[in-house]
Amino acid sequence: MGTTDLHGNIFNWDYYKAAEFDDAAHNDVGLAKVSTLVNALRTQRGRENTLLIDAGDTIQGTPLAYYYAKIQPISRTVVHPMAAAMNKMGYHAAALGNHEFNYGIPLLRTFQKQLDFPLLGANAVDVKTRRPAFPPYVIKTVRPHGQRPVRVGILGLTNPGIAIWDKANVQDKLTFPGLVEQAKRWVPWLRPQVDVLIIAAHSGADGSSSYGTALPFPENASTLVAQQVPGIDAILVGHAHVEIAQNKVVNTATGKTVILTEPLKWGQRLSVLDIDLKQERGRWHVAGVASQVLNSNTVAEDPAITKLLGADHQKVLTYVNSVVGTSLTAMSAATARYEDTAAIDFINYVQSDAVSKALVGTEYAALPVLSIAAPFNREAAIPQGNVSVRDVAGLYIFDNTLQAVVMTGADVKEYLEFSATYFKAVTGTGPFPADSVTNAVTGTAPSGTPDYNYDIMGGFAAPLTYRIDLAKAVGSRITGLAYAGAPIDPAGRFIIAINNYRASGGGNFPHTAGNPAVYNQQVEISQLIINWVTTNKTIDPTKFATVDWSLTYNGAPVQISG
Repeated sequence: MGTTDLHGNIFNWDYYKAAEFDDAAHNDVGLAKVSTLVNALRTQRGRENTLLIDAGDTIQGTPLAYYYAKIQPISRTVVHPMAAAMNKMGYHAAALGNHEFNYGIPLLRTFQKQLDFPLLGANAVDVKTRRPAFPPYVIKTVRPHGQRPVRVGILGLTNPGIAIWDKANVQDKLTFPGLVEQAKRWVPWLRPQVDVLIIAAHSGADGSSSYGTALPFPENASTLVAQQVPGIDAILVGHAHVEIAQNKVVNTATGKTVILTEPLKWGQRLSVLDIDLKQERGRWHVAGVASQVLNSNTVAEDPAITKLLGADHQKVLTYVNSVVGTSLTAMSAATARYEDTAAIDFINYVQSDAVSKALVGTEYAALPVLSIAAPFNREAAIPQGNVSVRDVAGLYIFDNTLQAVVMTGADVKEYLEFSATYFKAVTGTGPFPADSVTNAVTGTAPSGTPDYNYDIMGGFAAPLTYRIDLAKAVGSRITGLAYAGAPIDPAGRFIIAINNYRASGGGNFPHTAGNPAVYNQQVEISQLIINWVTTNKTIDPTKFATVDWSLTYNGAPVQISG
């Protein structure tokens, strides 16, 4: 049985909505639901015939995860709720995800010590020793009733992109070779020792890379591992947040079929791998493998988990519902992907404010500051009146930290042109449904551009204005680009406030990877926004909200019907 990309979800609770989680597809979330599925399978199949593993991204992604990383950090006396839940459920192994490194290696090591099972990472390599910094594999012995024991090898592989996305936390400490390369090293050594060999890989199946050619190893390499490395029976896939009930991949060297499965994300599904064995010459051999996914919305939460961690849940609820300020008017991000909104302006305002203050007295103090933000959460909303931590955190649902780099005016235009690939070409001014204008990924769509990869740029001391002309070819859509009312100088220099994911090359935007940071204080942007509201008390959109960009067709405004 396998989970992946749990991202701090234990309860079926949306901390941003203050309600049970129920998206358009009626996907429930959380380990408490998964635990019920696991218990039922153990009863049905025999506990002695089962293993439970995970493919990474466990300790980041919800206010609960943030609370136990930053507000009340885990320690010798404070156990991470995810560790407590997974221990209670009897996990046997888990692979490292890239988000495991978001809060730094020391906190990850503390989490590792709290687990009753190994945290695996064959390709998380210590720079000094050139050996895996985490256990590369574990061998578990399954003891079916009345039968010979079965030795099951579980190899853990994580994502090479960690070297980019969490560069500040891992540089000069860990390196992350490719999954195929490390599997070729470990599988031949491990295979003779076991009857079954499974890989838990925090790497999607489609072969793509969000960082382009910034690394010599693909981001989503699970299919390549199955094709190129003989000796693997099945791969539990993670990282891509898609549902794969069963993919059959043929190994090019042996002709053997390798089964891949991925249980979506957040505990919405549980992958079940059925491995049939037969004995030949005193050893077990794999006769066949099949997989399926079970839906968490078919069961109730396991009361053993809710009882164990109910107090932790209440602590987080108290924190996220605490009032930190007020807003003079309501702000919503519902339309931010296709029109300028005060909600995104507010993020850019806070980011620019933090960078501008930090650069006072430096050689960069005189340069104009621009900021980049994306519509992360269509449901984010700041109400008129009292504003809580939950309201503010909903604007910025990722634990990215703030950095700043220098770009020229020409770089800015090229960056915006790349961002504008988010939009489809149109054949008039509309009105058009929003989904027919954007390339946004919805559900488990295999292609497209996520909302978080549509970057919106704004000015701080003076406005940055531009139009995106959807009648024009990709690469030539940005028109009327101006700063402080004048056409932007291609040779001019600007400070760009940007998150660490993007600054490190995430999304493959131009002029980011390799561009040295002039500001990098390792502060989460969501916390910066919370701190700003806490300090200033009042959010007044008239101080930062202006219409700086719009969609056009041959210069005429494009109408969106919503």
